[in-house]
Amino acid sequence: MATLYVSDLDGTLLRSSEITSEYTNTVINNLTEKGMLFSYATARSLVTAKKAAGGINVKIPLIVYNGSFVVDNVTGEIMIANYFDGAVLAILDDLFAHEVYPIVYAYIDGIEKFSFVPDLCSRGMRSFLESRKGDIRTNAVAAPKDLKQGNIFYITCIDEPHKLTPLFDKYKDTCHCIYQTDIYTNEQWLEILPKSTSKSNAVKQLKKLLRCDKLIVFGDGKNDIDMFEIADEGYAVKNAHDELKEKATAVILSNDEDGVAKWIEQNYA
Repeated sequence: MATLYVSDLDGTLLRSSEITSEYTNTVINNLTEKGMLFSYATARSLVTAKKAAGGINVKIPLIVYNGSFVVDNVTGEIMIANYFDGAVLAILDDLFAHEVYPIVYAYIDGIEKFSFVPDLCSRGMRSFLESRKGDIRTNAVAAPKDLKQGNIFYITCIDEPHKLTPLFDKYKDTCHCIYQTDIYTNEQWLEILPKSTSKSNAVKQLKKLLRCDKLIVFGDGKNDIDMFEIADEGYAVKNAHDELKEKATAVILSNDEDGVAKWIEQNYA
């Protein structure tokens, strides 16, 4: 029986320093050399995920942007993609009408970009963009209408809860929405994706691709709940959100205690 192991990154596999520890790297790499099928499913892009987890030599495809893409870890080729349809333009217009000007992720002329209007950025957006300084995907635009370019797959709003909560309530049934506080900055985020986009759908696609019979997952956030619901076993780190712990097979050591790697080291057979 082939088992697929999938871990979230931030708050789960990564320490609070936003990188994997040497211990985690060693455990995962040693076991993947022995044939363990290990991957990660993250809200991060491929660029930032590989920077944070660069010490891990994952041999199978990765899940990035909360399931927007399944990507070949070696070549960077997108194997499975989920884009918005034309209805996204009306969603953007509605955000603008509520004075929310998001970061919009899209492929523009075949090149991945994240677009934003510098003069309309919230405090939280400016902080996030500062952390991405030098990123080749950066695309500052002049006006909100310019955020509508390309094949859009991900919308990130970072703003005050009183502005974002009504938008979450409005779109949570027609889109896949992730509404949570960022674990690093404590800023409120609303992420809007196509309805079919989720970690769970991408994990199911990866499981089928690899012909695995069993799925074991690890996570810490509310955006991992759907992944836990389809898994044979789901392990929440000690620092996980209470809602995820309620869905978990068990609670393991925290991310800063290398909980995932220690569990795998003790239980992989």
